Amino acid sequence: MNIQIPIIIVSIFLTLMIGVSGSAQAQDSSNSKQQSIEITEWAVPWEETRPRDPDVAADGSVWFVGQIGDYVGHFVPETEDFSKVDLPDGSGPHNVIVGGDGMLWIAGNKQAYVGRMNPKNGALQRFPTAEPQVKDPHTLVWSDDDKIWFTAQWGNTINRLDPESGKVNTVEVSTEEARPYGIILRENLPWVVLFGTNKLATVDSNMRLREIELPRADARPRRIGKTSDGRIWYVDYNQGYLGVYDVDSGEFLEWRAPGADKSGPYAMAVDGADRIWFVETFQSPNRLIGFDPKTETFFSQTDIPSGGGSVRHMVFDAPRNALWFGTDTNNLARAELPQ
Repeated sequence: MNIQIPIIIVSIFLTLMIGVSGSAQAQDSSNSKQQSIEITEWAVPWEETRPRDPDVAADGSVWFVGQIGDYVGHFVPETEDFSKVDLPDGSGPHNVIVGGDGMLWIAGNKQAYVGRMNPKNGALQRFPTAEPQVKDPHTLVWSDDDKIWFTAQWGNTINRLDPESGKVNTVEVSTEEARPYGIILRENLPWVVLFGTNKLATVDSNMRLREIELPRADARPRRIGKTSDGRIWYVDYNQGYLGVYDVDSGEFLEWRAPGADKSGPYAMAVDGADRIWFVETFQSPNRLIGFDPKTETFFSQTDIPSGGGSVRHMVFDAPRNALWFGTDTNNLARAELPQ
């Protein structure tokens, strides 16, 4: 049985202060000099297939999925060569992650499976997501104990797959139509944004759910990240905020994104210097924004050359100090970050 523990985490005073701080930061950042960075895009050769959710292998090559094209794509930056392996028709792949052994794990979003693919020969093993409601595996992450946690947005669940047994443990989200979306791990336990609500959620070691309300009722968090101090970061797609939750104190801080209500922040990532990066998708062209928690400023703003359309998920490539992402304009992109 799932247990929801309501927690009052922010006083009215703190909520008001957050609103002031967020507005001030947005105003300050708009008046400050913005550092732009280099973004390189490569046109994916399979047209109108929505390449998305890349991950970087140990050799520096990049794997991604074609959500509309039902494939797993591979890109070698040194040679600029693309190749792909087709998935079963109608898979609707949403996400791919590379395991420590080099195997690929794929969210078969439209066919209710998590797939393990051998990148050498394309052999695919499908793990059905057992429970009838876990119909749409969404975003996958690896845990330190070699389990895969994943969200199911319309299934309204947070799930854990044991690759050895194929068993899927499921936690139903208490709030109806909460739409569990982006996911990360903190201390080997999942933290999730509930895109249909103004909440975060986490699951403890006993598979018990806890939901945490954000300061604003109209917030709709879509992606999530974590800095080395253990704080949880999120972007509010609806109203254009970047926010952070301090797990230890229960306090929130928020900053209005440079685009304010015309921001639509979606994909986000945290780099090796604990800087936060996200893409404003309501802007045309989409804009990659950098935020430094140390100075609490938006220090970088760069237009995406192709326009982007929407950038849905990003991954930080630590060895190369870069971000990788796909665009709805059918490109694979790399953003080279400042030191």
